[in-house]
Amino acid sequence: MGSTEPTTLHEEHQYLSLVRRVMDVGEVRPDRTGTGTLSIFAPPSFRFSLANDTLPLLTTKRTFLRAIVEELLWFIQGCTDSRVLSQKGIKIWDGNGSKDFLEKRGLGHRREGDLGPVYGFQWRHFGANYVNCDTDYTCQGVDQLRECIRKIRDDPTDRRIILSAWNPAAMPLMALPPCHMMCQFYVHLPVTPDAPKRLSCLMYQRSADLGLGIPFNIASYALLTHMVAHVTGTKPHELIIQLGDAHVYRDHVDALEIQLKREPRPFPKVKFRRDINDIDGFDSEDIMVEGYDPHPTIAMKMSV
Repeated sequence: MGSTEPTTLHEEHQYLSLVRRVMDVGEVRPDRTGTGTLSIFAPPSFRFSLANDTLPLLTTKRTFLRAIVEELLWFIQGCTDSRVLSQKGIKIWDGNGSKDFLEKRGLGHRREGDLGPVYGFQWRHFGANYVNCDTDYTCQGVDQLRECIRKIRDDPTDRRIILSAWNPAAMPLMALPPCHMMCQFYVHLPVTPDAPKRLSCLMYQRSADLGLGIPFNIASYALLTHMVAHVTGTKPHELIIQLGDAHVYRDHVDALEIQLKREPRPFPKVKFRRDINDIDGFDSEDIMVEGYDPHPTIAMKMSV
C-alpha cells in the first residue's frame, strides 16, 4: 500500500504555474519594446525558503549564474557603466546602454554604456547629483544598503529597513527605470535565547518579464539576502516576491512551452569562501554555488 503522506510541491512550481496562467488567460497588451505581451496584474506572491544555504536558482532551464553574481556585485558597487559587465562577457545591459538606445531616451549626450542613476546608484548614493558613470560619488547621497545593514545589526525590529531604487526625480536621467523597485528586510527574533536571528526579504517588482527577467531576479535577491545575512550575523530565512505587471513576451511563448514540460530539480546551495563582515568585501570568487544541476538552456530573445 502506498504512502499517504502529502507530497511537498517543489517551490519552482510557483513560477511555472504563474507562467502557465499568464499564457492561458493573460491580457494581450502592447508594450514599450513593441514586442507585445500577455499580462496579468498582481498575482499571488512567490515565497522561497533560504534556509540551509538554499539558493532558489531555477532548474527547469539553465540560468546564467555568473551574470547574476556579477550584476549583483555591480549593483552593490554602485556602478552604472554597462561596459564594466560587458567586458566580463556579460551583455545583459548592452542594449540599454547602446548609443542608439540612449539617443532614443533623450540621453544622447552620454557616452555609450552610461546608464544614468540606475539601481546601484540609488542603493548607494540616493539623492546625489548624477553627473556621469565615471564620477566618484564617495560619501555623496544616502547609502541605503549600508543603512539597512546597520539597522539589521543594531535595530532589528525597525519597520523601515528598506532599499529603494525608485526615485521619481532621477527617472528622466535613467536609461531604464527600475523594474525591481524596492525591498524590505525583516529580522525574525530568536524564539529561544540560544537561537539565531533570521533574515527575510520582501521585494516588489513593478514590471516582471517572466521568461528572462524573473529567473534572474529571484536568484539575485536571494543571493543579496544571503550576503546581507552573512555580514550581519543572521541566518537567511525567506525571500518573498510580489509582482505588479507579470508578463510573457509573445516571442517567448514557444520557448516557455518547452520549459513547462520539465520537472524541477533540487535547488543548489550557496556558501561563502571566507568570513566577510563588510558588504563591500565580496568578490565573485567568494560566492560558491554547489549542486546546481539544471535542465539545458532555452534561448529567448531580450526585448529592448
